[in-house]
Amino acid sequence: MSGSSADPTGGPGGAAASDPTGDATGDPTDSTDDSADSADDPQRTAAVRERLDRVEDPELARSIVELDYIDAIEIDGDRVEMRFTLPTAWCSPAFAWMMATDARDEIEALDWVREARIELCDHMHGAEITTGVNARDGFGETFPDADGDVAAVRAAIADKARVSRQREAVRTLLDAGVEPEQVVGLDRSAVEIAGDEAHVDVGGLSIVVDAEPIADYLDRVETSGRVTDPDDTLFLTPEGEPIPAEDLDVVQKRSRLASVNMGGQGAVCDALHRARHGPDGPDGSGASYVDRSGGELSAYDGDVDEFTSTWTLGTDD
Repeated sequence: MSGSSADPTGGPGGAAASDPTGDATGDPTDSTDDSADSADDPQRTAAVRERLDRVEDPELARSIVELDYIDAIEIDGDRVEMRFTLPTAWCSPAFAWMMATDARDEIEALDWVREARIELCDHMHGAEITTGVNARDGFGETFPDADGDVAAVRAAIADKARVSRQREAVRTLLDAGVEPEQVVGLDRSAVEIAGDEAHVDVGGLSIVVDAEPIADYLDRVETSGRVTDPDDTLFLTPEGEPIPAEDLDVVQKRSRLASVNMGGQGAVCDALHRARHGPDGPDGSGASYVDRSGGELSAYDGDVDEFTSTWTLGTDD
C-alpha cells in the first residue's frame, strides 16, 4: 500500500481460440465475433481468474484473487474488462500500476484474448492509472513527477519476499538435522523438488523434507534474480551475500522481521479492506486473507526499511 513498483511493459494477447485456458499464440487477425457465446461463459471467466491469480499485491506477496481485490470480469468476444479496487484510495500509485499492468499482461496471455482493459476503481489516481495502462504508456509518462523508476522498486520488493520466505526454508532444514555450516554451504543444484518432498543433497547424503517451504523459497529467490545458476549459493543475507555459519542465527532473526513486517501489513490491509466493503468482504465470503500460519503477527523490536530489505536489530534480539 506504500512505496512504488511496476514494470509497465507488455503487449496485447493473440488470437481467439477454442481453448479458453491456452497461452497466447496464433494470428491475431484470425479472431471471430463470439461475444454472444462468451459474455456469460463460466469457463472463460474461470480462465481469466486463473491468470489473475498469478498477479500479486507486491507489498503482501499475495494474489489479488485471494485478496478479493477483483470487482468484476466482463468478457465481450475477444475483449476482456477487469475492474479492481484496493483496500484504500491512497494505496501506492506505483503498486497499483504494477498490479494493473500485470493483470493486463496475464489476461492477454490467453490465446483467445485480443485486448484486455483494466480499470482501477475508487483510487485517488484511478483515472490516470486506468488511462495510462490501457494506452500502454509507461509509468513515467503517466506520472512525470515520480521520483525514480518503478522497476527498481519491483526488484526491491521481490528481494523482500525472498528474505521473508528464507527463514522458514532454513528452519525446515535445521529441524531435519542439517547443521548450520551445511545449510550455508548449499547451492541451488543441491535441492530437487519431487512432488510433496524436497530432496536436499548434503555431502552426498539425501535429506528429505517437506517441499512447500523449500519450493516457496526457490520461487522467490529465483524471481529476485539472486539465484539463477546451479552453483549459486542458495541462502543469502538480506544484502545478497553468502552467510557465514556463525551468523546464520542473526540472519534468521532478520528474516523474521521481514515476515512480521509483511504479516503486519497484511493485517492492516485486511482491516481497511473490510472497513471499505463490510465484514463479509466484496464477495460476501467473509474470508480473511491474513496469513496467520506462521504466527508472525506479534510486535517486534527493530527498524525496517521496507524497500531495501535492510534491518537493524533491537538490543533484545
